[in-house]
Amino acid sequence: MTPAPHLPVARVLVDSPLPHLDRPFDYAVPVELDAAAQPGVRVKVKFSGQDLGGYLLERVAESDAGHTLLPLAKVVSAVPVLTPAVRDLALTVAARYAGTVSDVLRVAVPPRVASVDKDYLAAAGQAPPPQETPGSAVARPAAPAAWSAYRNGPAFLRHLADGGCPRAVVNPLQGFGPAGWPHLLAAAVAAVHASGRGAIVVVPDQRDLGRLEAALAELVPAGAVARLTAEDGPTPRYSNFLRVLAGTASVVIGTRSAAYAPVRNLGMVACWDDGDDLHLEQRAPYAHTREVLLLRAGQENAACLLAGHSRSTEVQRLVESGWALPVEADRPEVRRSVPRVLNTADSFEQERDPLARIARLPGAAWRAAREGLQRGPVLVQVARAGYLPSLACETCREPARCQSCQGPLAFAAGSSPAPQCRWCSTTAPDWACPHCGGRRLRKGATGVLRTAEELGRGFPGKTVITSSGDQVKATVGPAKALVVATIGAEPVADGGYAAALLLDGDSLLRRENLRAGEDTVRRWFNAAALVRPAAEGGLVVVTAAETAAVGALLRWDPAGYAARELALRADLQLPPAVRVAAVTGPRTAVEHFTAAAAADLAAADITLRTAGPAPLLHGAAGSRRPAEDVRTLLFFPYGQAAAVVRVLRAAKAAAAAKRTDEPVQLRLDGVDVL
Repeated sequence: MTPAPHLPVARVLVDSPLPHLDRPFDYAVPVELDAAAQPGVRVKVKFSGQDLGGYLLERVAESDAGHTLLPLAKVVSAVPVLTPAVRDLALTVAARYAGTVSDVLRVAVPPRVASVDKDYLAAAGQAPPPQETPGSAVARPAAPAAWSAYRNGPAFLRHLADGGCPRAVVNPLQGFGPAGWPHLLAAAVAAVHASGRGAIVVVPDQRDLGRLEAALAELVPAGAVARLTAEDGPTPRYSNFLRVLAGTASVVIGTRSAAYAPVRNLGMVACWDDGDDLHLEQRAPYAHTREVLLLRAGQENAACLLAGHSRSTEVQRLVESGWALPVEADRPEVRRSVPRVLNTADSFEQERDPLARIARLPGAAWRAAREGLQRGPVLVQVARAGYLPSLACETCREPARCQSCQGPLAFAAGSSPAPQCRWCSTTAPDWACPHCGGRRLRKGATGVLRTAEELGRGFPGKTVITSSGDQVKATVGPAKALVVATIGAEPVADGGYAAALLLDGDSLLRRENLRAGEDTVRRWFNAAALVRPAAEGGLVVVTAAETAAVGALLRWDPAGYAARELALRADLQLPPAVRVAAVTGPRTAVEHFTAAAAADLAAADITLRTAGPAPLLHGAAGSRRPAEDVRTLLFFPYGQAAAVVRVLRAAKAAAAAKRTDEPVQLRLDGVDVL
């Protein structure tokens, strides 16, 4: 092999999930691959007798490997798909989540489509067509009416249009019409585009993506926008990725992986509804879209916009730390823009309807539906199917709990008619309610189809539309109809809903999860924002006991609830007031891993607060064998996070290299592990 005459050594990141191989390896560059083997291209190399893929990170003059280098086997494509900015971002994300860079790049760079690559290289070899300078087709925008409703909204847009990098948090008051969140985000993107910079906006799902794309079409040239989402298929996704790489498209909208798009001259990153669990990557290292965008904003000095009808505790922490500033509406504007909210469990409604506390559809909700159907569509929000197994007392509706460990009772799959504890698996054939003595059990929630059937009988002659599961509807018309939807599947009504009934509130709030209240508030606000303002007769009825979550909805105060929740977490030293690492796997492997990490941390004079090891709950995230695996939680402050994560990452790499135990799963800041 004749080496390349200039910079003959290539440093390659091998595509391997093994933690101890998460570093560059040196290979020789043959002279015949000299022109194609440029930083950022995909390559094939020999590694331990196998042909593995990888990315060429850089070319250097000499190697310090101390042995004869193997040559690069192949340059898969001459397209440099890994830009320096995305490479640096992948390194930062892997370090934050104690993962491997190759795992991050598997999410960041879409799979290659050979035919698209060929067309791209052919076009690159020709004279490029005249390109529109970003912002040349759009004059500096005046503050749209949607942003004018917020006290410092116009100033935020002006800052973006002037090339600034503000960091803001906004809670849009409406989810439909010209004041809805898609138009808010589109106006911010248009301001950035007018300044000659690029933007990235990440949304949870396809429905949100379609709405955002339609709003952008009114403000930004179509050729400047690229969609990046796996649901579009490999060819469209890779074609759009290469458009962004070439600089043809400067605005990227998409789902999780769009956060890594190679946008040139990035001016703003934005995330819609960061509390949605769809923003959490389900593959290692389980990074959250919000955190990836925050890291990227800091790395590339870009503006950052975090938007949602409610506010997550993580975003509230950013506000309280001063990292981001809230863009808020004055209270008179809030009252003009949002619907009236009624709670069937308050004292006034209890006097009018003594059975309202235990009825699934109290009288006030029934009247709201009947009157709303005279003006337009009515939304009925019910719990997801995943909440159906939880049981409650038939008489007083208190959750049914195990007498041994106080875990939640459920009917186990199989033939046994007795309820069973979801924590310790103890059966409870003679269960009796400790509150009222009742012995009859009921499901904590009723499914969407049964609810639709009951409402159809209660409102004969009215159309009933369902939206759930794989039959999710994006929109419904203005016709008078009952729209029964599971949480997260609520269609957008043309002109807004006349009323909304938020059922199963107590079931949502009583879920065995640290974020039960926060998630419930987010789901309520997302549904309530689809209802017309109170001045137009809009009414939201929530059926839940009086709690802080219900109070936040009644006052329309998502920021106040987030501040209260964050203060409680800080008092208890729970995330996001602190960071958390979850170690999951066989008991012996988990114990060995945590002991090794604790020893290394003790050497650095760091002691962690731990919980566990404890058996996993039924359906817990991160385990393929919930009957056998255990989990240990490690809590640590942000000030020690860099040192702690570095030790955990090294411990994982050492365990993988030794192979003395079965592998464990290490997850940082997983929102679904508590």
